[in-house]
Amino acid sequence: MDALLRMRRSLLSVADRLSWLPPTLARVAIGVVFAGSGWGKLHNLDKITSFFADLGIPAPGFNAVLASSAELICGVLILVGLLTRLASIPLIVVMVVAILTAKRGDIGGLSDLLGFVETLYIVLLAWLATAGPGPLSLDRLALRALGATDEPHRPSSQAAPAHN
Repeated sequence: MDALLRMRRSLLSVADRLSWLPPTLARVAIGVVFAGSGWGKLHNLDKITSFFADLGIPAPGFNAVLASSAELICGVLILVGLLTRLASIPLIVVMVVAILTAKRGDIGGLSDLLGFVETLYIVLLAWLATAGPGPLSLDRLALRALGATDEPHRPSSQAAPAHN
């Protein structure tokens, strides 16, 4: 039993040292996808506007520019980890609209909805919006430069929770 506890402690120690990796990979993946998508859409606005019109999206020209710009700008912000929590919100909205318009006919049940890549993006973006960008980010550098922290405040009498 003692060997299992030592192994558990070792694995938790490794996991703690690698805790920067998941938010960094999530940010890079989401950022590259959305920045690339937004860039491509902005260079094909006529096609995107026509697609939005076919979907019945109101003011398709305006919304094509809005969605494409949001994807590009917010994608780049998330990629570098700047204003990550805030930048995640417009992209969540874009993905919800995509599901409700372009994917609506493909939803036969919960498993279909959960199988959409847009749903995965929403989940990753929600995680980034709530958990933050991680330590390898411009957000973290800016907070350090300002002498602030994004760690939750704990009263001095309350210790950090132990790993389970």
